[in-house]
Amino acid sequence: MPFSVIATIVALSFLPVSELRGAIPYAVAKGMPLWEAALLATLCNMLVAPVAYIFLETFHKLLYKWRWYAGVFDRFVERSRAKVHEKVERYGYLGILLFVAVPLPVTGAWTGTLGGWILGLSRRKTMLAVAGGVLVAGAVVTLVVGLGAEAWSFLIKKA
Repeated sequence: MPFSVIATIVALSFLPVSELRGAIPYAVAKGMPLWEAALLATLCNMLVAPVAYIFLETFHKLLYKWRWYAGVFDRFVERSRAKVHEKVERYGYLGILLFVAVPLPVTGAWTGTLGGWILGLSRRKTMLAVAGGVLVAGAVVTLVVGLGAEAWSFLIKKA
């Protein structure tokens, strides 16, 4: 497998828009065996949570010194916490895991980590919940891609 394809798979796994939902189908389309694609994309996507925490905490500390940022951020956080407080109390980290596990746009590791960070949840527990969600999403995407590839090859053989 060419390095450029592997680098693209890793990049897709890290991008907030595609994550493993885009990386696994891309890898399979480029000829990587499904299990290798799933393993690489899932492991890379699991690294999003620690990287996101480093990014968020570093830039937040720098920007929070500016009064306008602090005011906007504080209002946003209070409004967000008020909206989801009941659900967070009810579902907690399982809610983050399930949210990340749904393989749809805007429900991945970046959003789950951002939500946990904004709500002030435990970093360690949030990262574990995100990792669990990524594992479930990886299994779902792998299953869908595998079944789709089998169906496609079956249709081509019939033709």
